[in-house]
Amino acid sequence: MNLAKISANGQITVPVEIRRLLGLKSGDKILFFQKQDGEVVVRNASAQAIRRAQAAFADVADTMGISSEEDVQALVDELRYRKD
Repeated sequence: MNLAKISANGQITVPVEIRRLLGLKSGDKILFFQKQDGEVVVRNASAQAIRRAQAAFADVADTMGISSEEDVQALVDELRYRKD
């Protein structure tokens, strides 16, 4: 168990073990949310954003017929060509 002390300004220092576990570095933002059972969860906001983006794009590759890195590169090349 790791403890953190709250300063008079409401600031805390996240213990090093927790920073490592969450992959946090200086300047990162952390996300606090409360589950239905009242438990408060702390997450790396950047990692959470990536998970949301991945969920939003689920099945898009299949829909677009993308099945390999070569397909992705071809799409990127096509989009770059359109901009020029």
